[in-house]
Amino acid sequence: MTRPLIAILRGIAPAQSVAVADRLLAAGITRIEVPLNSPDPLESIALLAAEFGDRAQIGAGTVLDAYAIDRVAAAGGTLIVAPNCDPAVIRHAKSRGLEILPGVFTATECFQALAAGADGLKLFPAFQMGPAGLKALKAVLPPGSATYAVGGVDAPGFAVWLQAGVTGFGLGTALYQPAYTLDAIAERAAHAVAAYDDAIADQD
Repeated sequence: MTRPLIAILRGIAPAQSVAVADRLLAAGITRIEVPLNSPDPLESIALLAAEFGDRAQIGAGTVLDAYAIDRVAAAGGTLIVAPNCDPAVIRHAKSRGLEILPGVFTATECFQALAAGADGLKLFPAFQMGPAGLKALKAVLPPGSATYAVGGVDAPGFAVWLQAGVTGFGLGTALYQPAYTLDAIAERAAHAVAAYDDAIADQD
């Protein structure tokens, strides 16, 4: 089962990337983002794409320009996540055949992103928008628009966000910090997956 949960490995180093991703995949998280302000991020992306590219989606976060997109693509990444809405960056990612989730907060940004070809919308920072803000946006967004809550959202909040209509979640410190042990990462990932599955079941 592929869940709309994106693990954000901010600060990860290449030497730890494969072991951490292995724990995430074992728990059921198959979408992994390495922010470009991490140590040697392109090396981590290349290692992860080579090791897990056939059973996970590997990509980059904090992507700000077309040059960065080209470097991520060359490393084997297939997912681009941005903190902002830049139509030129969105169009470039699509021209390279990559999935892109730009950061948005307002209705204007949402519609600009979708018009440029965004595959989904990264609601950031989600904790400031809140589920009520998303519900208001969903009333005007095109049906089927994918939305990901990112920033200050973790397992206890899944149910209320899903009720508001969110598609998925980007999970950062709830899953990973450089100081976490592999066992702690595995436990956190398993907890997030179980919480998501329970919240989805409750929607039925």
